[in-house]
Amino acid sequence: QVQLVESGGGLVQAGGSLRLSCSASGRTFSSYAMGWFRQAPGKEREFVAVITGGGGRLYYTDYADSVKGRFTISRDNAKNTVYLRMNSLKPEDTAVYYCAADLVRGTKASEYAYWGQGTHVTVSS
Repeated sequence: QVQLVESGGGLVQAGGSLRLSCSASGRTFSSYAMGWFRQAPGKEREFVAVITGGGGRLYYTDYADSVKGRFTISRDNAKNTVYLRMNSLKPEDTAVYYCAADLVRGTKASEYAYWGQGTHVTVSS
């Protein structure tokens, strides 16, 4: 069982930056692939970024095309935390951002067993 708690959301102007954090419970955090998803009002939840688990020094990451070059996912296994650094934010990045965990890396929400409660990000123009 993994429990996830996101933080770091807020209101930011277009072009600004935010760093989201997702703290996880459990002793096996390093084994889990961690994903970030977002859901805007009236839209389906969509993939943002993923980082593999395994506890090694090298991790595989993947990003949605809409955030490549602007967002960076990283993890600190000693702190049981995954981060999403968001730069050059745009109004279309406004959404509730969720972190998710599963033992297998994926880009679909249905592939993740554990979810946080979400954190709101609003980007004003």
